Amino acid sequence: MGLRTIDLFCGCGGLSLGLQQAGFDVVAGADACEKTMRVYKVNNTGHAGLTEDLSDQKRALEITKSFAPDVIAGGPPCQDYSSAGNRKEGDRAALTIGFTKLVCDVRPKLFIMENVARAEKSKTFKRAFDLFRAAGYGLTTRVLDASLCGVPQKRQRLFVVGAVGNSQGWLDPFIDARLSDEPMTVREYMNDEIGVEHYYLHPRHYGRRAVFSIDEPAPTIRSVHREPPPTYVAHPQDFVDPSSHYVRGLSTYERSRVQTFPMEFIWPKNATKAFLDHMIGNAVPVELAEFVGSCILEAIGTSERERGRRKPARLVPVDGKALKAA
Repeated sequence: MGLRTIDLFCGCGGLSLGLQQAGFDVVAGADACEKTMRVYKVNNTGHAGLTEDLSDQKRALEITKSFAPDVIAGGPPCQDYSSAGNRKEGDRAALTIGFTKLVCDVRPKLFIMENVARAEKSKTFKRAFDLFRAAGYGLTTRVLDASLCGVPQKRQRLFVVGAVGNSQGWLDPFIDARLSDEPMTVREYMNDEIGVEHYYLHPRHYGRRAVFSIDEPAPTIRSVHREPPPTYVAHPQDFVDPSSHYVRGLSTYERSRVQTFPMEFIWPKNATKAFLDHMIGNAVPVELAEFVGSCILEAIGTSERERGRRKPARLVPVDGKALKAA
């Protein structure tokens, strides 16, 4: 069996699924949203799916300890760090410290924490790093471009991976060795699933382009999903002018595929479009989670092989007793 893993703030399960594909033994996922956990449980029938308020530190600690995890994984809600939010560190940022303290209390072999890229520069994360190091964790902190990790999307995400007793940056060589030299395009990943050459993704503001080609990575999939408005004026960097080419928005299902959820993933048929878009936009891309998980398992395997190659300690007789040499 693989490393026993609990996924906190699991959402609909992108991180759980990717870690399982890498070879982790995910034994539980937990999140506060009941509707989201229904989706999680339908797609993860082999382990526990718990609807829990993880801001309750005592309850979160109790739940986590009950599963005796080797690994605690999770992405505490990131709106307080997001460039799409108000950029103010408040109640949501406090969940990051709650997650950190939980890890330090349970002290699993490993932890994986995921968030938006800008979180790395926050005061909250600086405090979290200090707590992790004080608890004996060697940290690897990386902002990864998902398009270089098997995902057809230029999504920048922060991963902090800690291992008890390891050096700082211990995972970096394994990440560097696996990163692709070229970004994954939508066509490469999805072939002809979409059926169009160009598509529209609503930008954060009209100073940004919104029309993309399937021969490039998609921009970050967000919780906003719209068709091109009739009044849309082409941006100078749009791949084509939508007034002269057929351009449509991606469907909810297509957006889930760009997030690398598998074709067989079950999305509820009676859910609102807004709810589905929110789940999909907030998820960790499955293939990005698998990439990180595979790097971790390779690093652990290398460490174990190196330990196996070490010569056994000599037994030195002292006063008729065999003692291990210092």
